[in-house]
Amino acid sequence: MLKITVIATGKLKERFWKEACEEYRKRLGGYVNLTMRELPDSTREREADAQLAAIDALGGAHLFLLDIRGRETGSEALAERIETLAVSGKSHLAFLIGGSDGVSREVADRAAEHLSFGPVTLPHNLARVVLLEQLYRAEKIIHREPYHK
Repeated sequence: MLKITVIATGKLKERFWKEACEEYRKRLGGYVNLTMRELPDSTREREADAQLAAIDALGGAHLFLLDIRGRETGSEALAERIETLAVSGKSHLAFLIGGSDGVSREVADRAAEHLSFGPVTLPHNLARVVLLEQLYRAEKIIHREPYHK
């Protein structure tokens, strides 16, 4: 089973964000081994230290950075990329959501790919929900199953 780790800077505080993320975690459970790692938000330098430590702990995972300046990725393209990586032997994918000030150059340079869900800026809590929803949608596409809303 494909392992996916989501590293998110900042804690979810509001119940509705937590519930939305939990719903998609539950849906993804049948497809992937999902791990969520929350890092405290702080200064950019402290966030970078925690992000780099989390990246180091991933071992050989293929790291995607969510980045507004990254390659715009639609649902089908994300599904195709995930499937291509899995078929080529990548059994662990990771996605990093930075803090409100972005990520340091060192963190950005460690990512294998920079992904964008479009030119809009999303609050980090919403970006986490969108990422989980898109991962779930990608798995439904990969498995050629209908997407139930």
